Amino acid sequence: MPITKSNKTRNSGEWTESRYHSFVKGGLRSASQRWPPKYKVLNDACVGTRLNPGSGRQAKFYKCNKCKNDYVAKEVEVNHIVPVVPVTGFDSWDGVVERLFCEKEGLEVVCKPCHKLISKSENLERKQNK
Repeated sequence: MPITKSNKTRNSGEWTESRYHSFVKGGLRSASQRWPPKYKVLNDACVGTRLNPGSGRQAKFYKCNKCKNDYVAKEVEVNHIVPVVPVTGFDSWDGVVERLFCEKEGLEVVCKPCHKLISKSENLERKQNK
């Protein structure tokens, strides 16, 4: 029988290839949260501490690399300038790992609304490339 995405070929026949790929991606993403260049990029984007109008407390503010507005930490994310999964589709695990754990020059701090637009655009391009 040919191997397809629906065949359960991993974890003693309990997981499909898709489930396996999701498991590996989840582990890699979890590890990437502790990647030191991510914190260097955040530190570089910090524009200082001031009163957070939402909470009334002092908070660090970060400049979005796209819209250039200032946001508190909960409102920003670190974006990979080169998508971890190319818009042309998955290429290899080696490629994914290399792009996921890139140096700080490959990362940028963006606000959540800008990050959502970036992701939407990349996902649309991926869909068109299928």
